[in-house]
Amino acid sequence: MKDDSKENARACGQPGGPEDINTAISVTDCRFRPATNADAEAVRSLVFSVLSEYGLGADPACTDRDLSDIEGSYAAHGGCFEVIVDAGGQVIGSYGLYPLREGVCELRKMYLRRDCRGRGLGNTIMRRVLQQAPALGFRRMELETAAVLKEAIALYQAFGFRPFEPDHMSARCNLAMFLDLPPAKP
Repeated sequence: MKDDSKENARACGQPGGPEDINTAISVTDCRFRPATNADAEAVRSLVFSVLSEYGLGADPACTDRDLSDIEGSYAAHGGCFEVIVDAGGQVIGSYGLYPLREGVCELRKMYLRRDCRGRGLGNTIMRRVLQQAPALGFRRMELETAAVLKEAIALYQAFGFRPFEPDHMSARCNLAMFLDLPPAKP
């Protein structure tokens, strides 16, 4: 299902980097779709490469175990996991809404390929997430992040997320944030 909002009119670069304007595609050529377990390898590759880029370690046995069974970890429990693919079907981004407890979800695995960042797609993802979460029955969204992910933290703050002290946090994270969600629109 293609997201045709005006915010998608910005460019999303292909491999070769944002400086190579000849390879840039429009975000309208990118689409969101539910991830399946067939996407697991591509999603792990995306997530682990972004983590490595920022000096953070992947943890496939614990923190990233959800990526070994995307369908079972998310949709089967009332959440969702989507990938963003370019016109050629390549995974360029991902995010998941993982149910934590009644009415509360965690925003997980929100990552974009390096050459697709800084072009407005993060804002598009956040707007989509903030529509989906209440529609799935969530009233609060939490997330964990690392201080080194400055751009992501700025994005979360721009959408109203505030810090809080959780009972537990994954080893690679040092900041937790939350946002109380409005009721779902009819």
